[in-house]
Amino acid sequence: MAKATKKQALGRGLSALLKDPENDIQTVSDKNADKVIGNVVELDIESIEVNPFQPRSNFNDEALQELASSIRELGIIQPITVRKLDFNKFQLVSGERRFRASKLVGLQTIPAYIRIANDQESLEMALVENIQRQDLDPIEIALSYQRLIDEIQLTQEKMSERVGKKRSTITNYLRLLKLDPIIQTGMRDGFLSMGHGRALVNVEKKKDQLGIYERILSEKLSVRETEQLVKALRDGTKGDIATNKSAEKQTPGFVTKHIDAIKKHLAVKVDISASSAGKGKIVIPFHSKEEFQRLKKLLTGE
Repeated sequence: MAKATKKQALGRGLSALLKDPENDIQTVSDKNADKVIGNVVELDIESIEVNPFQPRSNFNDEALQELASSIRELGIIQPITVRKLDFNKFQLVSGERRFRASKLVGLQTIPAYIRIANDQESLEMALVENIQRQDLDPIEIALSYQRLIDEIQLTQEKMSERVGKKRSTITNYLRLLKLDPIIQTGMRDGFLSMGHGRALVNVEKKKDQLGIYERILSEKLSVRETEQLVKALRDGTKGDIATNKSAEKQTPGFVTKHIDAIKKHLAVKVDISASSAGKGKIVIPFHSKEEFQRLKKLLTGE
């Protein structure tokens, strides 16, 4: 316990050092830089700004609330990483979920590793850090790889070394960006997997991509079934996939007649599937606590 207290006191001491105008550290060669750079320092949350290079665009509200509850009980277990911008001003490199959750809890300070980095280094650090995460969707990962290529000028071979992934894996992610934007959105919303996306990317016409995508949703096609459908299309044995005739035969008229009305009323992309026997299910997606509450009010009137 005494050791932990000593470490926290050291963090507070470094924090005071950073707030001293006479010790404004800008480069690794500045006086006292070795005491700060790479060390954990308690920083004022208000002195930190979010990273404009952050590749993550979706933050699950429920998961954020759970993390906030954990931080409230246990504190910050893993410090965030920031880069120094100016006197007592910092920018996130990694750890935005922890940063956001800490603000939700109302913390005034947060433990942080301090780095000195230019914009390009900050972008690369943020992208590589986020690619390693387990909860990014395939399109977010693909976009991160593409930004490393476009903005850092990394080749796929160099990128493979930086992120510890096979070059073929990186290529498979990048190919997903050739999909129609509607399908990319479907992947981000969890309506289909990366395996489905990898099968669809082999379909040249966007019209046919979308036709198969609709069948994946309406018929709950597996990745294997999707691959077979794509192969049949490429072999010329399925005709016009986009007409989706088999799905029309399987979906009862009482469902197709009212699908648009349900979607219009809820103002979300509702996934409805039904068999010819009249059995089926309705899947209503939501992306935040506020949207869930809006849908609840529409469905229950409360």
